[in-house]
Amino acid sequence: MTQHPDAIAPHGGHLINRIVSPAQKQEFLAQAETMPRLQLSDRALCDLILIAIGGFSPLTGFMDQKDYDPVVTDMRLANGLPWSVPITLPVSEEIAEPLKEGSWVRLDDTEGKFVGVLELTQKYRYNKALEAVNVYRTEDQNHPGVKVLYEQGPINLAGPIWLLDREAHPQFPDYQIDPAQSRALFREKGWKSIVAFQTRNPIHRAHEYITKCALESVDALFLHPLVGVTKGDDIPADVRMRCYEILMEKYYPKDRVILAINPAAMRYAGPREAIFHALLRKNYGCTHFIVGRDHAGVGDYYGTYDAQHIFDEFEPGELGIVPMKFEHAFFCQLTKSMATTKTSPSNPDQRIHLSGTKVREMLRNGELPPPEFSRPEVAAELARAMRVAVESY
Repeated sequence: MTQHPDAIAPHGGHLINRIVSPAQKQEFLAQAETMPRLQLSDRALCDLILIAIGGFSPLTGFMDQKDYDPVVTDMRLANGLPWSVPITLPVSEEIAEPLKEGSWVRLDDTEGKFVGVLELTQKYRYNKALEAVNVYRTEDQNHPGVKVLYEQGPINLAGPIWLLDREAHPQFPDYQIDPAQSRALFREKGWKSIVAFQTRNPIHRAHEYITKCALESVDALFLHPLVGVTKGDDIPADVRMRCYEILMEKYYPKDRVILAINPAAMRYAGPREAIFHALLRKNYGCTHFIVGRDHAGVGDYYGTYDAQHIFDEFEPGELGIVPMKFEHAFFCQLTKSMATTKTSPSNPDQRIHLSGTKVREMLRNGELPPPEFSRPEVAAELARAMRVAVESY
């Protein structure tokens, strides 16, 4: 087998690039007014960008039924390659009806700006209940991912896409590192083993502890918080990024850690999304991926370590990226250090750990989380953001 020049090959062996050349762009712009138009949701726009930059390699567009069906039922693409979450473009019957298979469709963002093109190869109906039960493990529409699924149209549009421009992120341009760039960075630094860490929540001491434990056994750490669409009560991305910046300034080794944004939208699909997040980081060039307690979960829909167990459903080496599984970490009052049940002799009442709900409640009440839970500078930033949010409300 040919050795890949990077530490790890992209999923499927080739990093996809669906960003148009200047000449192609001019051709599409010339046809802009003659193509049927489709306005993308925020999530579909996130997906469009990730397909185009290779984050979703080997996908070159939105899934057709040949790939969609086995992904929903068996977590595999039609060619047998592991893939756990459908990447689809659902629309209403009214929108789908006049669109012709074999034609080009203009894709606009939520403000009506021309951002991409879909080569429509297929329109197909899909079973929402089957997708809900298989992907989210529930049909309960209180689940945010299931709610989106049931509110979207019943027809999926499929086909390859093109992105007109790769624009700088409006909030975090300095942290926009796409898969081709991250791979080049890792090569340049000579890193052969890189562990990725994913969160949609503010980073706290338990996160810091498990990332540093992981860093002990690899060359580098890729902090890759998600800044795409999240549910309304999640902490805003700009606040979470500032918390990361604070930790990067004072608490992480600068020569072995990279902070970058993950432009994906959250699905809240728990175990399935853990696999999805791992494959995405494989495409960014990471060899290892941290999977902690209730990864990508919400509410009580998933067991505490279901997102770790799902990796065992694949043969060793089949995913390509290595999961690093960590138990829930806490501050042990007995040893005066961060620990898990694997390393701490304490009993439950000697452990300090707080839920995200409890932290938000404390901040709303003007209280700071204890330093055993959150670095004081991070707690102060969260409190400041909460005050601003309350005042603006």
